[in-house]
Amino acid sequence: MSSLSCYRWRLAPDGLATRRQLRALGLRPGGQDVVAELHRPRRRKAPLVAYLYRIDHARPVRPMTPGRAAALAAAMRARRTCPNCRTDVGYCIPRSLGMCVPCNDTPPSSS
Repeated sequence: MSSLSCYRWRLAPDGLATRRQLRALGLRPGGQDVVAELHRPRRRKAPLVAYLYRIDHARPVRPMTPGRAAALAAAMRARRTCPNCRTDVGYCIPRSLGMCVPCNDTPPSSS
């Protein structure tokens, strides 16, 4: 059994927030431990669990540096580049296909 406090969906006390809620406030957990759990019930499945952090112990989000921005741009460019036709297709290539949709829809040429 967990030693954390458990709250039902929408019943968490003020002063606690999930990671996404902290991010919307421009904050991050900043190394603090999880304070409580939030349980959202679902039919015929285990409940969804979200971890809650204290807002007053959260730290500001680190600013984006030019190096991190360049690395993120390069990673997104690699996700948009088709390995077959080597073009930037303008969207992230589906991992299920492994290539852009036009390359996937084109039948292989029989040589």
